[in-house]
Amino acid sequence: MPSYVVTGAARGIGLQFVKHFSADSANQVFAIVRNKSTATFLQELGKSNVTIIEADVTDPKALSAAAAEVAKATGNKLDYLINNAGSSTNPGFAIDTFPTPEALENDLLANIKANTISVAHSTNAFLPLLKNGSSKKVLTVSSGAGNVNVTLKTDVAAQVGYSVAKAAMNMVVAKFAAQYRDDGFVFLSICPGMVDTSATKTSPPTPGELEEYKMLGKSFSKIEGTPPPPLSTEEAVKGLMKVFDSWPIERSGMSVSRHGSEVWEV
Repeated sequence: MPSYVVTGAARGIGLQFVKHFSADSANQVFAIVRNKSTATFLQELGKSNVTIIEADVTDPKALSAAAAEVAKATGNKLDYLINNAGSSTNPGFAIDTFPTPEALENDLLANIKANTISVAHSTNAFLPLLKNGSSKKVLTVSSGAGNVNVTLKTDVAAQVGYSVAKAAMNMVVAKFAAQYRDDGFVFLSICPGMVDTSATKTSPPTPGELEEYKMLGKSFSKIEGTPPPPLSTEEAVKGLMKVFDSWPIERSGMSVSRHGSEVWEV
């Protein structure tokens, strides 16, 4: 039976990936979360083909233990890895308005650990199982924040550390693709576009987040025309998998953005 690992599966797009894959009872789905006790939306699914595993994606030892648990259940193989875990510190500062140089450095390092290093650790942890799988596919959820062209077109000054980390994450994906293309792997970094994840958000926005939203709103107002409404998580995941399932190995490692029915290389 096909097997899937989804990181960052407690809510939002990650939770929807779990719903999407587990809809087929023949699939084995492993949902990686930082804390089982707070993954209430996952627990409420009550699916017999979903296994919730606790692991911090920035902790290689925890990820190795998670991979061992998956291996025991699947016969030491895995077909799909969905790297969805990630986070933004949202401090509410532009690159030159952090209160101290140390604050800027700490923000960069925190975001790189959560969004870049985590993808390297997660992928490395499950690579031995993916090598034994039949599909050998790794999808990493990216963000327009890491797109240089979007930044320059809209003059986005917000989310400094997150943007840098997501851009670096795209290179991590490319490096894995360069290493494993000849082994039949398909790696893809893809931005789903604007997605409404508010239904599973568990806390109100912080002051820093509110400031980031103001900065983003000011930047997005420079885009010509009326931007489309955010996608639902269901629409986003269906769109991502439609692109990913048909992505050719010759283009493994690319970073793309999905906008409606269009896919843009970045």
